[in-house]
Amino acid sequence: MTIRPFALLAGLGLATAAQAHDFEAGGLTVLHPFAIETAARATTGAGYFEIRNDGDTADTLIAVEADFPKVTLHESVEADGMMTMQPLERIEIAPGETVTLAPGEGGHVMFMGLEAPFETGESFDATLVFEKAGEIAVEFNVEPRPDPTAAGMDHGGMDGMDHGEMDHDTAE
Repeated sequence: MTIRPFALLAGLGLATAAQAHDFEAGGLTVLHPFAIETAARATTGAGYFEIRNDGDTADTLIAVEADFPKVTLHESVEADGMMTMQPLERIEIAPGETVTLAPGEGGHVMFMGLEAPFETGESFDATLVFEKAGEIAVEFNVEPRPDPTAAGMDHGGMDGMDHGEMDHDTAE
């Protein structure tokens, strides 16, 4: 089989376009929103993304809305050697700053009341609500659970934390 250079470049271009998963409003860009696949009986799932502020003024993420019974911002915090989760009311993004919500890094979105598990390859719509930029419609792609032993993935004591088994109704 011979691969023609143009066909190879076109294929790479399509792959890159499929991976380009950014959403913009005002000076904000939401980069690569994704959720992690969940266990079959999980009732909660976690979502992650980056927010880059290329504008001249700070903005604040104040809510995430999606078609689940409850959606909240949370952060994982270590206290006395134990990882706990607590709600986040807001996330400020200063001009020129990029805020990262990533597995093992603290901040995340909790999607609660799942009726079916998040499965790799699926996607769902959500809306990020900012004080100044307003609403930004995004799509979360469901990705495989990262390998905690992979390079760069320091979970810092989160190995035993399973979002799918936690009761978040008492976290407020």
